[in-house]
Amino acid sequence: MELFLFSFAALFSVINPLGTVPVFVGLTQEEEKSERNKTALLTGINVTVILLVAFFIGNYVLRFFNISLTSLRIAGGLIIASSGFALLTGSFAKHKGMKNKRVQQDLSKRERFSLTPLAIPMLAGPGSISLLIAYRQQHTSMQEIIAILTAIFSIGLVTFLILRTSFFIVKFMGASGLNAVSRIIGFIVIAIGIEYISVSVVEVLKL
Repeated sequence: MELFLFSFAALFSVINPLGTVPVFVGLTQEEEKSERNKTALLTGINVTVILLVAFFIGNYVLRFFNISLTSLRIAGGLIIASSGFALLTGSFAKHKGMKNKRVQQDLSKRERFSLTPLAIPMLAGPGSISLLIAYRQQHTSMQEIIAILTAIFSIGLVTFLILRTSFFIVKFMGASGLNAVSRIIGFIVIAIGIEYISVSVVEVLKL
């Protein structure tokens, strides 16, 4: 249970589905409620699948490129910390690639955006992927794997529920409320990234 809670909290902070709410609302405001719910469901499924693939296949990618776990933790910590800094400074959309011209064209067309840019790169980005790859190498027992998988499926479900109720969230919290929550989450994400880097640096110095 402790590993599940820790994994869920870390993934939720890094993925930050609340930060995607304004984008989702903007993309689906002209659609019927049933279509919005379908898009929310597909986005949740896509995020879950991407995280599962990263968790199970990420290790093989590391072996192929001969990348150590310590190096991955440092790189992942930098990515996670930069994501948190983007949340804290209000530049999350730009950091996630939402200012990219090609992404903007995809947004304007609103074609298959449940996969991109919503699932990738806004939700399941490099930070969450590197986090799960590190988890896979750290936790090898069946009980630990089940706990992490449960956290992944829970994140997918929570993402779906948040996006499904996004219009209500925006109406209830307002833009300033969402911004405040994102900045608080950003501070937590920075702490997670620094923790990964500091632990890895200590391991390197011990060698």
